Amino acid sequence: MSIRILLKSVAAVLAVTVFSSSIVSAQTPRTQSRPSSVLPTGGGAALLDPADTVMLLLDHQTGLFQTVKDVPITDLRANTVTLAKLATLFNIPVITTASEPNGPNGPLMAELKDAAPNALYVPRKGEVNAWDNPDFVAAVRKTGRKTLIMAGVWTSVCVMFPALDAKAAGYKVYAVTDASGDPSLLASSTTIARFTQAGIVPTSTNSVLSEVHRTWNRPEAADIAKLYGLVSPNYAAVAESFQKAQDAARQAK
Repeated sequence: MSIRILLKSVAAVLAVTVFSSSIVSAQTPRTQSRPSSVLPTGGGAALLDPADTVMLLLDHQTGLFQTVKDVPITDLRANTVTLAKLATLFNIPVITTASEPNGPNGPLMAELKDAAPNALYVPRKGEVNAWDNPDFVAAVRKTGRKTLIMAGVWTSVCVMFPALDAKAAGYKVYAVTDASGDPSLLASSTTIARFTQAGIVPTSTNSVLSEVHRTWNRPEAADIAKLYGLVSPNYAAVAESFQKAQDAARQAK
């Protein structure tokens, strides 16, 4: 074969390849990126991005609450409600689930219905690990989001098992320790150590609230202040005393 014929053959192959690539590119839909929560200063780069976050509330069942010893039950319930209300306020998808609500572990805490009226409840067929349930995993994947905030009872089981599996599946996982509970402080402390070893981020309700909040210069400021009052009754007292002082100052004029 002459050099001229060989060059023509190579040129023809390249032309077909380029043409085919252009067709594939034209037929492949472009994914629209969500608005970034990172500021020009770089602020927020290491924090939660509400546009990429899903709230997973796992097995907050009233029967299991009776076994929790590491967190006061009133705090556990208030913190869980705070997370649900925060997600609702910022349009963060909420998914709740229970392994067997008709058994001794009991039904989900009733407050969640009011705190997150649009939450998706995924019933399980007895699986202890929510990530063993295909419907639950499908619901998480359907959101298209890659950051998961998890809380549940028990921390060492109902949170840790799906957290480890979700992390292995490529998700960024936060575990909210004070909206979760365990039969002992030793159990939860051991679990937190395992979280950090696996790259799961242990956090608190107040931290999640503040990371999503970011600034008081926003229209939801008054509603956010109420959430701080839920997670910290002392902060609610601060707000009440400030309001009384403001009212007295106005009346004195």
